[in-house]
Amino acid sequence: MKPMTVPLYQAKAEFFRMLGHPVRIRVLELLSDGPMPVRELLAQIEVERSNLSQQLAVLRRSGIVASVRDGDTVVYSLAGPDVVELLRAARRILTELITGQQDLLAELREADAMPSTTE
Repeated sequence: MKPMTVPLYQAKAEFFRMLGHPVRIRVLELLSDGPMPVRELLAQIEVERSNLSQQLAVLRRSGIVASVRDGDTVVYSLAGPDVVELLRAARRILTELITGQQDLLAELREADAMPSTTE
């Protein structure tokens, strides 16, 4: 019997679902600058310790972050440099989307400012 494989599109969807939490995205952004202990992540993100722990566990299970224990301190880091590129790509895409929305908003405001031809 052949083992069942997940189609690539489904694996990608699961990957993006894993990224779909603001705390996880913030953790990845912070770790883009280098490894960081949990106490610093807590100070930067300002969420409950249990919430951060839960989100770090999701990232760790996915293999996107790694952790090492240094005494009683746990230090997290990105598992590889590709995550930084992914975050940069997301920023570029969002910048383009928002710019497009601002252009549309300007057009709508301009249209609202013009006198109506039906009056």
